[in-house]
Amino acid sequence: MKDIERLLPGFNCGECGLRSCREFAEALVDVEGLKRCPILQQERFSDRAAQIAELLKVSEAREEIIGVLDGLSADFALAPLKGEPSCREDLHAFDPSFCPQPGEVFRYRPLGCPITHFARVLSFSHGIATVHLIGPVHLLEGRPVPEDIGICLVTAFEGTVCRGRRPEVGETVRFLPEHCMMQKVHSGVIVHSEGDMVRIEGVDLKVW
Repeated sequence: MKDIERLLPGFNCGECGLRSCREFAEALVDVEGLKRCPILQQERFSDRAAQIAELLKVSEAREEIIGVLDGLSADFALAPLKGEPSCREDLHAFDPSFCPQPGEVFRYRPLGCPITHFARVLSFSHGIATVHLIGPVHLLEGRPVPEDIGICLVTAFEGTVCRGRRPEVGETVRFLPEHCMMQKVHSGVIVHSEGDMVRIEGVDLKVW
């Protein structure tokens, strides 16, 4: 990262959407990301841009993201959006009476996963609850045991690419959610990509 930072223009202009060239260097995960810096597109910085591209290619070739449980390789690791405690997940409960309010905490088991999860609701619309995963608050904070709503289908993940390559919209990918207790590789389809933020739908614990 320091080598890349030294090669950046150092203007800290914010045109890339970040506060400084240092933050830009930290956020770079692939060569495509260089396009976010308009200064690097200028002819006088073409040599520096080429050097940074080579450093990124070497870094990408070196890093291999492997699931602990299954030993499968992933295209990238998924971290929370900035300032959030976990990746966002969209859940569809098989219990038709499930109708949570924002802030409500519940427990459930994702379809195909043996681990009980605990979640806090961000929003609920058209049968889909968008949640953050949290720890077992009844043990950590002495609260009552959250309601168990049974099995849920995880329909989507939202987060940021923190390691690995940035995928393209429409691509079927393998990804490793950093908060996954089993560190198991998941699969899905990229439906939105903006900077380092991605949304993945068609989520499956089976990797094809």
